[in-house]
Amino acid sequence: MRDAFGGIVNLSIIVIFLVLVCGYLAFNVNYTKAFRVKNYIITSIEQYEGNCDPGTTCNQKITEYIKKVGYNAPNFSLDGYTCTRGYCYKEFQASGSDSVNEHNQQYYYNVVTQINIDIPIINKIMPGLRIFQVSGNTKLITRFE
Repeated sequence: MRDAFGGIVNLSIIVIFLVLVCGYLAFNVNYTKAFRVKNYIITSIEQYEGNCDPGTTCNQKITEYIKKVGYNAPNFSLDGYTCTRGYCYKEFQASGSDSVNEHNQQYYYNVVTQINIDIPIINKIMPGLRIFQVSGNTKLITRFE
């Protein structure tokens, strides 16, 4: 009887260890996807100088990249942000800009992507676990008038 109990305990420890390791690896893969998508969106916004509204070439390139990478975060929304396809962005005006001309405005964008944690058992136990987000800012972009 003692050996049977020891075998069950050892087996349960091994199963718990495997679940933790697999969960950690799944989180890292999804974090890497969210980070890469965020960086690509920031680069695209900088390249097109903020003209990434729906229907533009910039938005189409971002959508194609998201499909290529396999990033499939659920749609989420943030107050004041423009959200689409699992990411959000918002324009901020830079304070104390050092522009050559007073008519030139400098601004930057904040981009937020969400890490997709879609493990059914964990989601039923802890439904508020989908709070992990990756955010970043673009460089200063100058609008010339």
